[in-house]
Amino acid sequence: MDARAGIIVLFCLMGFTCAEPVKFLDCGSTTGKVVTVDIAPCPNQPCELHKGVSYGVNVTFNSDVLSQTSTALVHGIIAGVPIPFPIPIEDGCKSGIVCPIQKQQKYNYVNLLPVKTQYPSIKLVVEWELRDDDKQDLFCIRFPVKIVS
Repeated sequence: MDARAGIIVLFCLMGFTCAEPVKFLDCGSTTGKVVTVDIAPCPNQPCELHKGVSYGVNVTFNSDVLSQTSTALVHGIIAGVPIPFPIPIEDGCKSGIVCPIQKQQKYNYVNLLPVKTQYPSIKLVVEWELRDDDKQDLFCIRFPVKIVS
């Protein structure tokens, strides 16, 4: 793991000592099952995401497949339209997961969700996917957020 990824993982893990589980919808996890989703800080739901701040995201899931790789995709769903949300590390194997991913194992995926100052103040749904080698979803979750100044 490179130093940047290690720092992000450490930062995220430290933030989860006071994180609250977030209510989420499974949006098509075909090769895994989500156990919990934590966002730090998020004391109330929907999570209020402040512009210019990065939020730690931790998804605990069980894998049903063997996969050498994993790739994250994040979208904001606004009026039914998915808008890509860039994240610092798309490679799930550099986000708290030791690859290859094994069948019937539990994993803690950790990453940051940076909220850019240019984003509008709006309510939306975040869709976060982690895909395996075959581009199937190890997990796909949706959770509501509110971007605020």
